[in-house]
Amino acid sequence: MSPHTYTLPPTAIAFKTLTLILGGLITYFSYRAYKRTRAPSLRALAIGFGLVTTGSLLAGVSNLLLNRFIDVPIYVSLTIESGLTMIGFGVIVYSLYTQK
Repeated sequence: MSPHTYTLPPTAIAFKTLTLILGGLITYFSYRAYKRTRAPSLRALAIGFGLVTTGSLLAGVSNLLLNRFIDVPIYVSLTIESGLTMIGFGVIVYSLYTQK
């Protein structure tokens, strides 16, 4: 293992876990609302929150797997998370401007 291995403090792990739970709930409820109303804006909202939540999940998984077993720097995980968060928020903004 590299001497530069970075481990997350327990508080950060707890916050990431809560982010995944809350993001998953928001995604689930917005998807249910879309299924009930068939409103395209709610579909986009569910996709946007799903991307943000997936970004958080992939960042944690990639940090755990890549950093520990392949010795990939932590900025790779942060880049994955930031990219998916940016795309997800872009879709959320789009959902707020969708007509119908």
